[in-house]
Amino acid sequence: MEKKNLFIYTFGCQMNVHDSEKIAALMENSGYASVDDVGKADLIIINTCSIRERAAQKVYSQLGRLKKFKKRNPKLIIGVGGCLAQQWGSKFIERVPYLDLVFGTHNIHNLPDLITTIENTGLTAVRTDFQEAVKSLGILAPTENGKVTSYITIMQGCNNFCSYCVVPHLRGKEESRSLSDIVKEVAVLAGRGIKEVTLLGQNVNSYGKTIGNGHDFADLLYEIGSIGGIERIRFTTSHPKDLSDRLVRCFSEVDKLCEHIHLPVQTGSDRVLEMMNRCYTRADYFDRVHKLRAICPDISITSDIIVGFPGETDRDFQATIDMMGKIRFDNLFSFKYSERDGTAAAKLGDKVSECVKSDRLKIVQALQEKHTLERNEAMVGNMEEILVEEISKNSKEDVTGRTRTNKIVNFRGSHELISKTVSVLITDAYQHSLRGRLLNVN
Repeated sequence: MEKKNLFIYTFGCQMNVHDSEKIAALMENSGYASVDDVGKADLIIINTCSIRERAAQKVYSQLGRLKKFKKRNPKLIIGVGGCLAQQWGSKFIERVPYLDLVFGTHNIHNLPDLITTIENTGLTAVRTDFQEAVKSLGILAPTENGKVTSYITIMQGCNNFCSYCVVPHLRGKEESRSLSDIVKEVAVLAGRGIKEVTLLGQNVNSYGKTIGNGHDFADLLYEIGSIGGIERIRFTTSHPKDLSDRLVRCFSEVDKLCEHIHLPVQTGSDRVLEMMNRCYTRADYFDRVHKLRAICPDISITSDIIVGFPGETDRDFQATIDMMGKIRFDNLFSFKYSERDGTAAAKLGDKVSECVKSDRLKIVQALQEKHTLERNEAMVGNMEEILVEEISKNSKEDVTGRTRTNKIVNFRGSHELISKTVSVLITDAYQHSLRGRLLNVN
């Protein structure tokens, strides 16, 4: 049977990227091959994110651009999945009448059947119901030829209900996969030549709590650290309140665990942290950073900050700037507060004006650019182990990879170095990357 063509647009986080890989794997088993040219597609899937208003706007803009393809080929099937699909459901069809399918975060596994029904009947389909168990968690996505890194979803959902966040409403309650299933998947990936795995979850630190078998996230890291063929382990995202002392010790006891943690703080103000329902204080966060740096002095710490949360005063904002100055994050994802329907924060008064939010965001970003460049410049002269991932996008004469602390490094080298761990002398530092010189292949 001749294969049909699938094109996937992905918006949002690494978990969405991995969900798109799972969608491609499912549809390949149903006779669809992924293509890079949207104009050749028989099926277009847009995998959405709704964490920020801007992400939602991008989705609608993309859908508008697809209308011409539908006119050209009435048999083309266009579907929307992910968090925005979960949030809007059938309203998506009302707003975009040429849509054929809307499927939510718990219904990825139903996609082949939904597509078959649409092909046979020509009717639209909407599936956004929550399942008792998220059956797509264990779908093993194929690895691309030559790829050396891979994502693994270890859990989905969140039980924290931060007041600004829609994730619990759109991804559902926390659900962890069994430790044995995850270990088996990592072993399969290692057999396919994968050298580095990134463990994904809305809050990986709380892994295992819903299973009730005594295994926690630290246990999982120790287990994966013993699998042959895997050289590096990363994970994202962490919640400060669940960063246990045992988990911190993993950075010195699990050799394959990379010296990098993304630890979202959101604000440096205790008053705003309480309104955000983050369940830790400014002092708690400083304590965790101190423990991480005490046990792993070279650890790279990145974070998230939201400016302009309802009621945030100049004094609150200054507390955030003060925290940035004292911690000096390696990098930072910063955002203006974006009101999301259904969250507790949407009901709060004392809104901060867009003008003030924009000004505060510029201050945060300018300060972080300074800190990032300082930390990158401090690495000049260091010898770093780099896992070579691919040919550089900037020059065919260069290869690119990352330090264990998650810094991008470009240096002269050929494709034969891909998948190898090499020693590189860091010679130059820039805002978003480092430059190096190959010393030897390990």
